[in-house]
Amino acid sequence: MTMAKHKHITEPDTFGFQVRIVRRGKETSRYFSHKLWGNKAKSLLAAIAWRDQMLVVLKGSRTRFLKPPKNKTTTGVTGVSRTIKYDHRKDKSYLCYTVFWVKDRKSKNKTFQVGNVETITANDELHAFRTAKLFRHCYEHSIDHDIPFYDGKFAGWKKLRLYENPSLNAT
Repeated sequence: MTMAKHKHITEPDTFGFQVRIVRRGKETSRYFSHKLWGNKAKSLLAAIAWRDQMLVVLKGSRTRFLKPPKNKTTTGVTGVSRTIKYDHRKDKSYLCYTVFWVKDRKSKNKTFQVGNVETITANDELHAFRTAKLFRHCYEHSIDHDIPFYDGKFAGWKKLRLYENPSLNAT
């Protein structure tokens, strides 16, 4: 049963809502169980919030290429990739955003681990993505202006909303 009021959201069964967004032939989806979220109204609100946040994330993933990139971990932001890493010891998968950069002529990377793919929220993922984009932006700014790049300001990033800091966004 399709919900006319909420684009990208359907109720495929009586147990929850399904959000599906297709961009460049790639589907991003998530199921919101009424039982898991407490009731039907709460699962709909969660589905709407996740859809709205994913539309923001996916809007930034536009590329200039006519063909889809071969690297399926791309985010559309130069130097930032989205991957799911599997930990064999814990038998769990983790979503990560990784930023690639260069320091002292050596390739470096900074990983922003969102968390276990089974328990993360859309807010967690959006926060990690925005932080990774800001990290790369600050790195590119330092290169463009021939100033040293200090990555230490991103320590403790999970508890900080660095992208909301106007002075950091300008640099």
